[in-house]
Amino acid sequence: MSLKDLADALPDYARDIRINVGALLDDETLGEQRKYGLLLACAHGTGYRPVVIAAEAEAAGRLSEQAADAARGAAALMAMNNVYFRFIHLCSNPDYATLPSRLRMNTLCTPGIDKDDFELFSLALSAMNGCGMCIDSHERVLQKHGVSTLTMQAAARTAAVLRALATVHATLPA
Repeated sequence: MSLKDLADALPDYARDIRINVGALLDDETLGEQRKYGLLLACAHGTGYRPVVIAAEAEAAGRLSEQAADAARGAAALMAMNNVYFRFIHLCSNPDYATLPSRLRMNTLCTPGIDKDDFELFSLALSAMNGCGMCIDSHERVLQKHGVSTLTMQAAARTAAVLRALATVHATLPA
């Protein structure tokens, strides 16, 4: 089943999600690696298997295995980092921010693809996971590298639409 098939299965009360999935799939502004990398990373970030399977099918043949692994790696890493750094950000005790995280994050330094693309995937996932500290960090790196605000907005939009697709689809009767 494709992402479009999943979206087409949504009830009329979620027609906006259906339309937005179509718009993501039709978007030609990001380039293939960013578009399909974001779709794959955000699908994995939802943790909802039908969306993951559909995104894997969409990305097959459009992403190199290295880029697909980087998208999956971004989802895995942000699943950990967003929880930890959101804790640091939300906790009223400032001592935690002074301590080393003691979390292995080597994938962030050597993602196997262009650093900007990995940072963009990480930005989208951080938005999906609600970590303001991570959003700010990834946005600063992307700004320094000249990535446009519109590109970063597209990443956040991808995260929002795939999260909505997974959330609504998970509630449908079998």
